[in-house]
Parts: sequence; C-alpha cells; structure tokens
Amino acid sequence: MHNIEKLGLQVFAAPDNMTGKSQIQVRAREIDFVTSFGKNMQALLDVMGITRMIKKENGSVLKIKKASGTLQDGDVAEGEEIPMSQYKVEEETFDTIKIKKYRKGVSIEAIAERGYEAAVEMTDEEFKSDLQNVVLDKFYTQLKMGSLVGHETTWQMAFAMAIGKVKNKFETMKRTATGVAVWVNTLDVYKYIGAADITLQTAFGMQYIKNFLGADIVFVSSQIPENTVIATPLNNLIAYYVDPSDAEFVKAGLEYTTDSATGFIGFHVQGNYEHAISDMFAIMGVRLFAEYLDAIAYIAVGSSDTQTLGELTVTSVAGTESGKTQLTVEPQLASINNVLKYKTNVSAATSVTYGMDVKTWTKWDGVSEISATSGHHITVVECDQNYKAIRSGDVVAVVKS
Repeated sequence: MHNIEKLGLQVFAAPDNMTGKSQIQVRAREIDFVTSFGKNMQALLDVMGITRMIKKENGSVLKIKKASGTLQDGDVAEGEEIPMSQYKVEEETFDTIKIKKYRKGVSIEAIAERGYEAAVEMTDEEFKSDLQNVVLDKFYTQLKMGSLVGHETTWQMAFAMAIGKVKNKFETMKRTATGVAVWVNTLDVYKYIGAADITLQTAFGMQYIKNFLGADIVFVSSQIPENTVIATPLNNLIAYYVDPSDAEFVKAGLEYTTDSATGFIGFHVQGNYEHAISDMFAIMGVRLFAEYLDAIAYIAVGSSDTQTLGELTVTSVAGTESGKTQLTVEPQLASINNVLKYKTNVSAATSVTYGMDVKTWTKWDGVSEISATSGHHITVVECDQNYKAIRSGDVVAVVKS
C-alpha cells in the first residue's frame, strides 16, 4: 500500500496527455466549423446540380474549353459520300487551384468583454463568411468573362436572350443543357417584380429563386452589375477542391480538422500565449468553375444604338525615351468606372467587337508612354468594369529611335 504522505500531491495529478474539458471544447468548435462550411457548400452544389466535387492535386492547372466546328449539309444524294462534320475542343490554361492559408484571432479582451461563447461565435461566423466570399469572388470574376455577349432594350428580353444563347451554344456543341442558371443584380429583380412577393433562399451566401422567367435557377446578387444578365447551362458548372487532410501535411505536424463527408476545408484552433489571442487557422482550395467560357452569356440592357462599337481617335507621337511612344485618346472615358486597355500587332489593327472581353489586354492609364515598335499597330479599347469593349481605336506607332 502506498504511503500517501511520502508521495505527496503527485498522487492526485492528472495523467500526461489527458484529454480535458478545454481540448474537447476546441475539438467541438473545429468540427462545428468545418461541418457547417461543408454543409453550406454542399447545399449550393445541390442547387446547381453538381453531383460531386472533383479532387485535384495542390497546384493543378485549371483549363477552360472552347468548342468550334460546322455542321455539314445533310442533303446528300443517294450513293454519295456523306460529308464529315468536324468539331474540335480547344483547351486554354485559365488558372491554378492550390491550398490557400488563412488566419484569424480573438483576443482575451474580446472574450472577457463578451464571454467565450459570444466572442468565438462572432469571429467564427465572420471568418466563415469571408472564406465563402473567397470562393464566390473568383467564381463571379469568371462569369463576367463570358464571351456570348449581346445587348437588349429591356431587362426581360435580356433575360430571355441570355437563356436562349447558352442553350443554342450547347446545341451547336452537340450537348444538351440540363438546365440554365441565371445571375442578375438584386435591384434589377425588384424593379421587375415591383410589389410582387418572392421567396429568396440562400445557399453558401448566394440568394436564389427557382423556376423564374424560364430559368431553372436565378441567383440574385449585388456582385452582378445593374442592367446585366449572365447565364450558363447548369452542366457547364464544375466544382474542384484540394484535400486539406493531405497526409503530407500531417507528417509535417500540420493536422487540421476536416469534415469526413465533404473535405472542403481544414480548420485548427490553438492558443497564442505570446499575443494572448485564440488563433484560428484555415486551409482551403475550393473552386466553382465554368468549363466552357464561350457558353456563358453576358447580356447588357440599354438602347439599341449602344450595340455598335464606339470609336476612339488615337494619335501617336515619339516618346521622350528610346523605344517609347506617347498616345492621346479622344473622347474622354464615358464612365469613371471604365478603363483603357491596349494590344500591339505587327501589320494590322486588332479586331474588336462590341462587348468583347479584353481582360487579358495590357492596362493603360491614358498618360504613361508605351513601349512599342515603330510601324506596328496599337489598338486601344475603352472597356467597362467587367472588361467588355465599348469603344475602340487604332494607330500606327511613332516611336523615338
């Protein structure tokens, strides 16, 4: 029998590495965070008809596709050879998907002021919302790059034409649209419906209506510019993710709590004694993606005369430095939100059409001298905040030798 007096208080000490109440609370918080995020994401995928996320390796290249081809005449005489209709799908590197790292903390002052539960709940919800927006912002950026552009005089006609254009595009690709998703500005919806009552549902921070004006699902967001309708077939949408529970991370001592059902995000909480804060860490590589960029319709609402590409008068004089030219452009920008972009070409002006996406062109502030080759063409475009061409002009560069 042990001599308690000789052993002292060590008899009553907790065993090493015992799981205590604090560890259980932290673990529950991590599980709640990843489960909630996963369920919200899965709810949106269900609405979009995306049956599963596609797992990608960290750093994988994401490619957009473009389908082209012509259906040959089917009126073939008896015994004659049936002409071959050739279609091809071209791929272009668009972006990469990789694990991104995020961190947020709640101070002991906040905990002391509001209590642990309130302080943690507030910061966790805000953190989760910010992470959702990371995914959605990238998705909205791609939607706004849709190349099926057009202009209609009314919002309802723009809505109808957006649906028609993407269905027609899929038909030319010999694919059937399983449904159509439409994105519109919040104010535009309420202008259209007036006092009518509609019920908006929410999934992963996106508000939506089902079966509205011929669309299977309509997403309503202030991220979409007013007087704009964007649409794409539901089966043009894909979801990718990088597994945050990668065994290689664990080997490095970086173990994150994940939701076994989804695995979209990793989350970890730990105390930071140096700064007296509760640190929250998240790693995530999630992308909503449209596979065919030319199956996204971007239809603007405006008067019929705005369907024509406007003209810019561009002049070029030798710059102050060797190899530079100084451009001037008239008239001034039509809107404070518009920007100038340019592209050089050896022998001719670069072709531009109204609404063409010029996101990849070089941005110009309208003042700085431009590096160019004497005799080459410089095409300047005025585009809106979504990089859709509004006006264009071209000049042969005069360069200081």
